Amino acid sequence: MTNPTPLPLPSPDLPPLLDIRELSEYLGVAVSTIYDWRSRGVGPRAYRFGKHLKFAVTDVTEWIEAQRDPSPAALSRPPRR
Repeated sequence: MTNPTPLPLPSPDLPPLLDIRELSEYLGVAVSTIYDWRSRGVGPRAYRFGKHLKFAVTDVTEWIEAQRDPSPAALSRPPRR
């Protein structure tokens, strides 16, 4: 009997991917919340492989940074005219 050919290692240029369950655990929200965000166009970008969604860690990181509230100092300043 021959051994199966090992799978190639992922290219170091490819970003790591999370599935929707991993993303929900990481963010501490329900999977249904992520589906809701996607339907409203407000969640992180995803790749679709058939019926499976995968989220690039780099895209998730960018999306998280975009969710950050402004600094308290920026909130207390009067608007510029």
